[in-house]
Amino acid sequence: MTTEETSLLPNKHDLVYERFSASKKRLLVAIVSWGGLVAFFTSGTFVPSIPQVAKDLDSTGEVISYAVSIYILAASFGGLIGSKYSKFYGRRPSYLWCLPVMTIASLGVATAQTVQQLMIWRFIQGMGASPGLSVGAGVIGDIYRLEERGTALGSYFGTGLLGLALAPTIGGIIAHYWSWRGIHYGLSVFAVGALFCIFFFFPETSHPGTMGVDELKRSGKAHPKWRPVMLNPLAQLLMLRSPNILAAGFIGYLAVLTDFALMIPLPYTIGKRYGIENEALIGACFLPLGIGNAIGAPLAGWISDKTVIRYKKIRGYWYPEDRLRACLYSFYLPITVLASGLITKYVPGKLGLALNFVCFFLNGVGCDSALTPCGAYVVDVLHGNSAEVTAAVNAFRSLALAITTAMLLPMINNYGHVFTNGVVAVFALTGFFITIITIIYGDSMRAWVDIGYSTADEN
Repeated sequence: MTTEETSLLPNKHDLVYERFSASKKRLLVAIVSWGGLVAFFTSGTFVPSIPQVAKDLDSTGEVISYAVSIYILAASFGGLIGSKYSKFYGRRPSYLWCLPVMTIASLGVATAQTVQQLMIWRFIQGMGASPGLSVGAGVIGDIYRLEERGTALGSYFGTGLLGLALAPTIGGIIAHYWSWRGIHYGLSVFAVGALFCIFFFFPETSHPGTMGVDELKRSGKAHPKWRPVMLNPLAQLLMLRSPNILAAGFIGYLAVLTDFALMIPLPYTIGKRYGIENEALIGACFLPLGIGNAIGAPLAGWISDKTVIRYKKIRGYWYPEDRLRACLYSFYLPITVLASGLITKYVPGKLGLALNFVCFFLNGVGCDSALTPCGAYVVDVLHGNSAEVTAAVNAFRSLALAITTAMLLPMINNYGHVFTNGVVAVFALTGFFITIITIIYGDSMRAWVDIGYSTADEN
């Protein structure tokens, strides 16, 4: 029981968040956002160059587009490895190990002479770049309190998703005026820049004494010096047996799918419909989506923080699923993705292109309105394993996206753009209903499978 005397004592969970000043925290968020940008730039810069890569390697757009799915698949596995070792050795070593792999793999993609070489190096590239996504969320969970975490994660996700949408513009310009290979030379330099910042300006953020290596030392067990400890990264996937974590994964996946359904086939849908063949102009078409992402993520994070504070005050206690109420602002995602398909088919000329850009912008805002609160939610409910649960959710989302994005172009070619976007719209609507169910029955769902959820005191 808390007494007047004990309430004056400092809370250890408050003190652990005061290790870094506000300005230092902002610097750390900026650095991990750069790490996230490495992953998103590596994914997004490839899309507008697909026709050029296909021509250069004597292949087809459909075959080369599989490199997007391969990257996403590699990102899911790489994220699991990076997050697992970040829990054991710390956040900083995870970055220092993975970014050099990303740099070397980018040079490999840039010099690929066959489709097989491209796919292999693209897989390794995804492995090296991906930990920045899950480990970055873990870093923010390390340094920000529950009531501040959504805003910080919103800035982090917003920067990354802005990069995802800006990347095609940058990639298209480089591909048009230089070569698709120049994109990957540039990515290697970009990764080296992130590595420089991590090496010189990034301290370890894990809470003192909580890393696996600390527990190993306390146990007195021998610690191998010549090799890393062998860990099972797939064990993190067991967190998905929680219906709450799985629901958050589904909500985020179905939201991001709407973005990808607009982005990945763009050269063959909007580009073909409105006669845009220049790679630089194709890339510029992604800008409205990126601007929407940049606005939606921090806004949704801020709203989710305010929602947590408000309902905590009303209830008198913390109910984790209150954060997911911010996801409900993404209710219109099925409309924007379906409208884009209809506009592309039935509205010609500049008007059709302009209306598509409006749909892109709104979809970007809506996508992050769902994605950001979900990202903060899983960090909240499993705060002691924030990087691992983020990686597990990312792996689920990445695997699902790898499968569905590989089907987009073949589906458009066989059944049409409107039909394909209509199917994606139904999926997005399903995500909205999953959100409502999770908000209402969150407590009961957590009781079904207890995977060691965090309490309010641990946040």
